[in-house]
Amino acid sequence: MARAGMGVDAADYDHSGYPSVLITNFSNQMVSLYHNEGKGLFVDEARRSGIGSATLLTLGFGCFFFDYDLDGWPDVFIANGHIDADIHRVQANVTYAMPPHLFRNVGKGKFEEVTASMGSAFASPRVGRGAAYADINNDGRLDLLLSTNGGPVYVFRNEAQGANASNRSVRLKLIGTKSNRDGIGSVVKLTAGSETQTKMLRSGSSYLSASELVLTFGLGRYDKAESIEIHWPSGQLDRLSAVPAGGTLMVTEAKGITATREFGKR
Repeated sequence: MARAGMGVDAADYDHSGYPSVLITNFSNQMVSLYHNEGKGLFVDEARRSGIGSATLLTLGFGCFFFDYDLDGWPDVFIANGHIDADIHRVQANVTYAMPPHLFRNVGKGKFEEVTASMGSAFASPRVGRGAAYADINNDGRLDLLLSTNGGPVYVFRNEAQGANASNRSVRLKLIGTKSNRDGIGSVVKLTAGSETQTKMLRSGSSYLSASELVLTFGLGRYDKAESIEIHWPSGQLDRLSAVPAGGTLMVTEAKGITATREFGKR
């Protein structure tokens, strides 16, 4: 069956060192989660991961990987909404307005849907389209913006609760010199404890959307990153060590950390 993808994003969601690909699809088609096996081979792990069955009836547009709970494992957000306002007349179990999907990465290639636990306002049905993320209040956590078809834009502030409230993060704002000014295309590897996270800075993803040009690394309970490697598009390699959690670091190509902004400060 042909796929009709609207949104797309890529991330190393299982710490394999390779970016895998997420693609949203039409209703009655599961979201695709193409796991990067290396050497150019991708395998659709949507069903095995737990994302597939939960997305069978929804029509996804905006989507992205982001670490909402700062545990170091990329989670998944998907904005949903049909294109036919009368679709329920044809399929009673498919609606025009739909709740979004928020999937928590529980490790070992598995995800669990946690949308309902985020509150009734977040889980309400909407005709979702574009979606993006940013830390809008400088607390180190990623907040969400969701656009709707013919309706308002919604901003959801990330207020961590319970066990996740004490998770830490470090954020990197890259400043290119030999590379482009924003450092787009840079690949950053961060090691904290026994886990290594890999992220690429990109200018856009999701669906007709662009998130902030800052890389956020969740550290869980760790209070620092033992090492950070920044592979710039120019070929320059910068290394940082013993980087503490709790702030946004401005990192200039070939110069290292040139400024720091602590979380909670304006």
